[in-house]
Amino acid sequence: MEINMRKNAGEQIIAIKGRLDTLTAPDLQPALISAVKAYKRVVLDCGELEYVSSAGLRVLLMAEKSAKAGKSDLIIKNVSSEIKEIFDMTGFSDILTIE
Repeated sequence: MEINMRKNAGEQIIAIKGRLDTLTAPDLQPALISAVKAYKRVVLDCGELEYVSSAGLRVLLMAEKSAKAGKSDLIIKNVSSEIKEIFDMTGFSDILTIE
């Protein structure tokens, strides 16, 4: 998985490419948690995300909890229909802010 980070108008944008699974989730976790603690708005661009496993979902849940605790927003953008279906089936569509 590739992780690209950039700042844009006071927000942190994290674009991920590839698979978010047991092997790659540990790479995303510190970057995402640090971002939601440091910025009021973090955008996770999933436009090139191919797959998300339960390990990836756990990272997203931890980041969402950290964001709420720090009064910041975690926004998930550019979700494919396949990834949206996973979020819907697991109930994450009700937990995450997906645009």
